[in-house]
Amino acid sequence: MQLLDDHVVLILGGGSGLGLGVARHCLGEGAHVAIMEVSADKLVDLKAEFGEEVLLVHGDVTSIEDLEATRTAVLDRWGRLDALIGAQGIFDGNIPLKDVPLDRIESLFDEVFHIDVLGYILAARVFVGDLEQSHGAIVLTSSTAAYAADGGGLFYTAAKGAVRSIVNQLAFEFAPRVRVNGVAPSGIANSQLRGPAALGLEGNKQSDIPKEAFLEQFLSLTLMPTLPTPEEYGPLFAYLASRHNTTMTGQTIVADQGLFNRAVISNGTVDRVGQ
Repeated sequence: MQLLDDHVVLILGGGSGLGLGVARHCLGEGAHVAIMEVSADKLVDLKAEFGEEVLLVHGDVTSIEDLEATRTAVLDRWGRLDALIGAQGIFDGNIPLKDVPLDRIESLFDEVFHIDVLGYILAARVFVGDLEQSHGAIVLTSSTAAYAADGGGLFYTAAKGAVRSIVNQLAFEFAPRVRVNGVAPSGIANSQLRGPAALGLEGNKQSDIPKEAFLEQFLSLTLMPTLPTPEEYGPLFAYLASRHNTTMTGQTIVADQGLFNRAVISNGTVDRVGQ
């Protein structure tokens, strides 16, 4: 038996990066998968990869109308929803606050928080009734940036901290019929999070950071010698989304490759590659 046999799973922002990796893993675990994606180009690629196996819906997570249309599409196809996984998000460019033009702060805040925070809140409200009926689950994406500085700029860090708090509050509000948990990844290979339009960085992605320099720095801080792919985070999301999770709600799993358990005295001089 697979972990997600007879589960209907909706993934918000499943068109690339982490969301796509999670979608692939959920399919492999036997789930019926629906993906809501804002990019029409990404939907074309998804169609080429999955055909009719996955329900694809074009929509914006900040639009109540689009979320309700997605709900209708999922219920029309399967008649229920067992798990909602939130994987959408944008980055803030990792720009220090003092370097953000004063007249751009409000628009940058609105853009990051609408997508990274409000989108989760709206989706939870739209789908909570269906998830109560199925005794289902919500799994949201936070970040290690919610726990320690320098995982992004101020706006991304604050947004991911808000997601962590949303998990806690909704787990309390939706108990006992809906389990609400989160996953806080650290580095993700080939991350597709785009930058903010408010700073003219909408054409940039996290993966545009020079790979070798980022990888060297990342591995010097972590205890595990690899940069995880999106698919490698899939098992965490799948377990929290599944009925097999009967013990956890209101928790955010910190998947940090030992980042927060790193040595500070050795200054990263220990060679861990190949261990």
